[in-house]
Amino acid sequence: MFDFWIDGQSGAARSGSLTLPHGTVETPVFMPVGTQATVRTLSPHDLKSIGAQIVLANTYHLHVRPGEDVIAQLGGLHKFMAWERPLLTDSGGFQVFSLEGFRKVDEDGVEFQSHVDGGRRKLTPEKAIEIQATLGSDIAMAFDHVIPGGADEATARDALERTLRWLARCKKRHASLMGTQTLWPIIQGGTLPALRTECLDRVMELGPWTGIAIGGLSVGEPKDKMYATIDVLESRLPPTLPRYLMGVGFPQDLVAAVERGIDLFDCVAPTRGGRNGSAYTPEGTVNIRNAAYRTDDRPLDESCDCETCTTYSRGYLRHLFAAGELLGLRLLSLHNVRYLIRLAAEMRGAIQRGGDAFGNWAEDWRRRYQHTGVA
Repeated sequence: MFDFWIDGQSGAARSGSLTLPHGTVETPVFMPVGTQATVRTLSPHDLKSIGAQIVLANTYHLHVRPGEDVIAQLGGLHKFMAWERPLLTDSGGFQVFSLEGFRKVDEDGVEFQSHVDGGRRKLTPEKAIEIQATLGSDIAMAFDHVIPGGADEATARDALERTLRWLARCKKRHASLMGTQTLWPIIQGGTLPALRTECLDRVMELGPWTGIAIGGLSVGEPKDKMYATIDVLESRLPPTLPRYLMGVGFPQDLVAAVERGIDLFDCVAPTRGGRNGSAYTPEGTVNIRNAAYRTDDRPLDESCDCETCTTYSRGYLRHLFAAGELLGLRLLSLHNVRYLIRLAAEMRGAIQRGGDAFGNWAEDWRRRYQHTGVA
């Protein structure tokens, strides 16, 4: 049920196929984020129509509401959210970072103050694995300690060691459950090359694994530090395992990371940007709220085949945002996710041409795409 093979290479960039219980995923691939068992403003039908192959859901948030037991009673996460294709669940480790003011970390795990009812909830490595098993995702992520991007060496070392101790506990609990779900470990270590490579080596000693993730990036560190960290790991990552860069989803970051041998991505950026009027296009980011689009009858992106671009004008989309109409949020979110799915497919095609094809494609893409920072 869990297999991965490389079917193309161009430089360090790879294309492949990942077999999971609920289907085969072609890589590189962008995973839309369905934190609470829904990708905001988009239905499963929407996601299928734009070619989404796999969706991510959040362990912590689903544990808090409605609870994994409720989801199990309703047939498991796939049935609950009407998504029969592959699912990956993160472990709640990112919430150690994002909910810093509402949690307390100790060796046993993390105690959170619920954002829903204010109650205290303890998430341990074992509990994170048990929740994910109950949800029934295809891929479960290990529970890790995520720290801010600018953390010093002592903080990064402490989080790394705790992540490794928690990983051993996750692996033991996962093995005891004997389910049809695979467990992927997460490499931590901040932006310090020596810590990152040490973490990778020690993670591999705890294997075997069917995939591996790089966590703790895109959490406040400069872009060049993120890219340098991936560079350090690329030559050392096992070539036979799919590589997942967590929480990264701006177009230029996907291109740079695929160039460095990454296979899977997830991020809330396309839907969050879409809800705020920001849209990806081949020439860069467009802020559809801009008055310049008031009478613009062009599609948002003439090259895009999504419902938004084949049906509506920029002028109409601007009107929706000016009027506060919810349809605007859906249409830009739909387009942005489709843009990243198309981008991944374009990269896959370039990789499969082999030789220098991907490098040439990436150079041409960067020449056209100038990120404005609006997103």
